[in-house]
Amino acid sequence: MINARTYMKRDNYIDRLIHTMWNGEIKVLTGIRRCGKSVILFELFYAYLLAQGVEESHIIKISLDQRRYSKYRNPITLCEYVESIICDKPKEQYYLFVDEVQFTTSVVDEENGGIPVTIYDMLNELKAYDNLDVYVTGSNSKGLSKDIATEFRGRATQIHVYPLSFAEFYAAVGGDERKALDNYMLYGGMPRLLTMEDEREKKEYLSTLFDEVYIKDIVERNQITREDILNNILDFLASQISSLTNPTNIANALTSMRGEKIHSALVSNYITHTKDSFLISMAKRYDIKGKSYFEYPNKYYYVDVGLRNARLNYRQFDPGHIMENIIYIELLRRGYSVDVGVVTDRTAGKNVQREIDFVVNDMDRKIYIQSAFQMENDKKVSSEKASLMLTKDFFKKIIVRLDIPHHFYDEDGIFHCNLIDLLLGRVELF
Repeated sequence: MINARTYMKRDNYIDRLIHTMWNGEIKVLTGIRRCGKSVILFELFYAYLLAQGVEESHIIKISLDQRRYSKYRNPITLCEYVESIICDKPKEQYYLFVDEVQFTTSVVDEENGGIPVTIYDMLNELKAYDNLDVYVTGSNSKGLSKDIATEFRGRATQIHVYPLSFAEFYAAVGGDERKALDNYMLYGGMPRLLTMEDEREKKEYLSTLFDEVYIKDIVERNQITREDILNNILDFLASQISSLTNPTNIANALTSMRGEKIHSALVSNYITHTKDSFLISMAKRYDIKGKSYFEYPNKYYYVDVGLRNARLNYRQFDPGHIMENIIYIELLRRGYSVDVGVVTDRTAGKNVQREIDFVVNDMDRKIYIQSAFQMENDKKVSSEKASLMLTKDFFKKIIVRLDIPHHFYDEDGIFHCNLIDLLLGRVELF
């Protein structure tokens, strides 16, 4: 059994926090609940500050999801409490950590004309103090706001936190890489799993997360009246990862399954709520030649494959689709913009749309990636390469596989890369 807090290395996030210290902006850590935001801020970054000589009394920690801090869900009360600590010592530096900021409520400031006050107003006010560096976490983009830059008046640095990457997971568990990957593909990277050895315990934990945390959060925050339909949608999306779909298709499928009319607008709203909770991520389709986006259909991926598998009670373990989900989230975790590519095949007098799994953009650089669990014959090789060759450009083209021992370039200049090498950072994408 592993002590997750002792062995969990999340250096990428700590480095980003260190880089943004005292930059005049509010640092906002977003991400699904239980993905490790609180540990990163309240334990790992906290330990870093102490190691740098910062006094404990100069780090103000408020966890709004805990009952003992519930009074600070009133943003005015929170602001006044912090000011009572820092105002008398303007030459001493203080750090403010606020956990799960979406638990705050808007209030009316009776002393200043009865104007409504939000947590954003108070944090912006606190940010103005030269001796205070502010850090907050949030688990719901509706409660936190999807447009963080606007809410914080353009003075916020957002750091999105994901469940453990395979590299972070493997750094903790060690051992045989392929065995570790098989475990990761089944149970995913929710940090607390590192403390568990029993498979039943892992499965129960992930199922409980869904029922007691994510579903309840989405239902309560968005006042959802049809929780049964929300569950059906989450099941559908879990079974269809890496497949193109849209709210109309999902509504039609649910109508047929349930024997009652389900409207696409309701499905669309509920999907938006799952995205706002950071549970689901949507990849839009991009016309590579036309340089434009399609409105529908799109692909939906779970932020963590373990949660996806738990959603289906481990009945639908399809390694090819799970591998694609893992690659997509890994690319997002590295900060890339990721789309599903579409290229038209006009050979033999037909216009057929062919798909490239991922078009990956990093500023002015671009690469194409195909995910192929294994390429067991020439037909499969030809199929995977066909879409890449149709782009007829000079951007790097990659096929990620799990059936090769090492990476290589083929005769068409396509880079074949082992999945484990990619996830452990042994190959350069760009």
